[in-house]
Amino acid sequence: MIVDSTHVIDGLSTRVRVSGQGRPLLLIGGLWSQAPMFDPVLPYLDGFRTIAFDPPGIGETDLPTRPYSVQRLAQFAAGVLAAVGVGRADVLGVSLGGAVAQELAHAHPERVDRMVLVSTGPGTIAVPGRLDILLRFGRPTAYTDITQLEQRAGQIFGGRLREHPELVRGWHLRPPASTKAWLYRLAGTTGWSSLPFLHSVTQPTLVIHGDDDPIVPLVNARLIACRLPDARLEVVEGGGHLLLLDSAAEVAPVIAGFLTRAAHRPA
Repeated sequence: MIVDSTHVIDGLSTRVRVSGQGRPLLLIGGLWSQAPMFDPVLPYLDGFRTIAFDPPGIGETDLPTRPYSVQRLAQFAAGVLAAVGVGRADVLGVSLGGAVAQELAHAHPERVDRMVLVSTGPGTIAVPGRLDILLRFGRPTAYTDITQLEQRAGQIFGGRLREHPELVRGWHLRPPASTKAWLYRLAGTTGWSSLPFLHSVTQPTLVIHGDDDPIVPLVNARLIACRLPDARLEVVEGGGHLLLLDSAAEVAPVIAGFLTRAAHRPA
C-alpha cells in the first residue's frame, strides 16, 4: 500500500511517499524526479519499507528561497528520514539522487546502512556525456510534450528506450513547475564532487550502471567503484540512463539481493 503524507522539512512543505514493510529504504530521485517515479519499481522491492519524496521545488514540495546545494539536499534527505521516524536506512540514489546519496553517506554516516548508486557520477570532476544530449536532458520543455519526449527518449536516455521509446508514457517524468524551480535545481548541483571523500565512505555499496548511458558515461561508475573501499560494480549490458525504470524486472532484484546479502554478512 502506498501512502502519501506531507511534512515540513527544513521549513518546506514536502510530499513523502511510503510503501511496503520491512527494512527502510530511502529512494532519492534525479534532476526532475518526483516520488511517483519509483512506483514501477516498488513491486520488485518486496521486504522493504520504501521512502520516496519530492525534492525542494519539484512536484508537491515547496520551492525554497534559494538553490539547494548537494550538501543541503543531503541534509534534506536526512530530514525526510527523521520525519517518518527512521533513524537509519539503506539508501538508493539515481542520477543526481546518487550524488545526494554519496554526500548523505559521507556527511551523515549514522543515517546510512548500505548504499545503491544507479546511473550516477562523482560530480563536476567527471567524464561528461555528450553536450547536445545534456542540453536536451536539462531543458525542462523536453518533458512538457510527451509525444516529443517519446520521439527523443532513445537518443537522450539510451538503453531500451532506443527500441521502445513508448515506455516513457508510463513513467512520472514531469518538468519543473516554473523557470525559477528549473534554475534553482540546476544551480544547486554545480561545483560539487565526491572524489575527495569517497575513500572514507565505508558503507557497502552497489554501483549499477548501463553501458549505453549518453548522460553519465560508464567510466564514471567505474571511478566511483574504484574509489569506494567496499563497492561492487554491476554493469548492465545495453542499459541506459533510466535502466532502473526500463529494466526494472532485471535490475531491481539485483538491488534487493545486494541489500539483503549485505545486511546478513558477517561483521
